[in-house]
Amino acid sequence: MNETAERPPGKSLRPLRTLWPFIVAYRQVLMLALGALLIASGAMLALPVALRYLIDNGFIAQDIGTVNRYFGWFLAAALVFSGFAALRYYLVTWLGERVVADIRNAVYARVIRMDPVFFEVTRTGEVLSRLTTDTTLVQSISGSGISIALRSSLALLGGLVMLVLTSPRLAGYTLIGIPVVILPVIVVGRYIRKLSRQSQDRVADTSGLAGETLNAMQTIQSFTLEDLQTRRYADAVKSSFLTAVRRIRMNAILIVIAFVLVFSALTLILWMG
Repeated sequence: MNETAERPPGKSLRPLRTLWPFIVAYRQVLMLALGALLIASGAMLALPVALRYLIDNGFIAQDIGTVNRYFGWFLAAALVFSGFAALRYYLVTWLGERVVADIRNAVYARVIRMDPVFFEVTRTGEVLSRLTTDTTLVQSISGSGISIALRSSLALLGGLVMLVLTSPRLAGYTLIGIPVVILPVIVVGRYIRKLSRQSQDRVADTSGLAGETLNAMQTIQSFTLEDLQTRRYADAVKSSFLTAVRRIRMNAILIVIAFVLVFSALTLILWMG
């Protein structure tokens, strides 16, 4: 069995700490992105507040001046949210691309100085896969992944604060319902992470096999091993596909579980409130 398939599964997110030196090297961009994220989140939370006052103080009171004023505030909040959300996306995406470029340089500089024994036991295609496919996954984490997590956390905290100020009873129901919704998602998500890791390894296997075959093409053609190598590669691709299908299936199940739990909890909270 390939060595990559025997790696122990990750038990925590601590290895992601190794990304921090690459990210902090661009602390100015990081601070600007966080600032844009805070402003965009504040503007997003201001939208329902403006809409509330528009309905309560404008439409119900039938005061055209109040309606115009709150429509103006609503439009201003929407413009601020749109502008800073776009700025946040640009900065975070730029940061993710820059971090991945630095990681690729660091990994290549490390690999090229490895002992010759390393290249005897490790296929070239596998190393190339780690430099390309795996770093692309790191890009999604260091870029959009962190941004989405922070944005969702701020929206959750801000929404809970506004809910407590509006209705403490509903806020209590929400705090009880959040663990009920999140815990099953976490359990399934960990299994999906394991499948994603296996999928990475299978892709690396196919790349390694292709690199091994292409580098020895003269030998393969001399011994007429084209059919054998074609079957080997087809088997590797099939294994990679089946692993990806299992991951996709679990993602689909996770979506069903998440939507069912969220809307069930929302319906129950609204009914009790």
